[in-house]
Amino acid sequence: MSGVIRHVTITGRVQGVGYRAWVREHANARSLEGWVRNRRDGSVEAVFAGPDGVVADMITACGRGPISARVDRVREDAGTSDLLNLRGAGERFAFLPTV
Repeated sequence: MSGVIRHVTITGRVQGVGYRAWVREHANARSLEGWVRNRRDGSVEAVFAGPDGVVADMITACGRGPISARVDRVREDAGTSDLLNLRGAGERFAFLPTV
């Protein structure tokens, strides 16, 4: 993997509306690596890895999400290879269990 790793948390009405599936579809379309999961507090958490501009574009898209979602906030932090490696071996972009 070359480029950047970003860790994002999305809050609003983002669970039960297909948000994780939307994230995976759009990340795959951009050939990004990473993962997405629900959090027990109602937010969605994701890690994106790839070229800086492509990752930035994905994070911007997360602010819109699928039509059925209402995004209140997207918080972006630097990610790490340890976070990226939470996905299973051989997975490009994964769904992780709720935490």
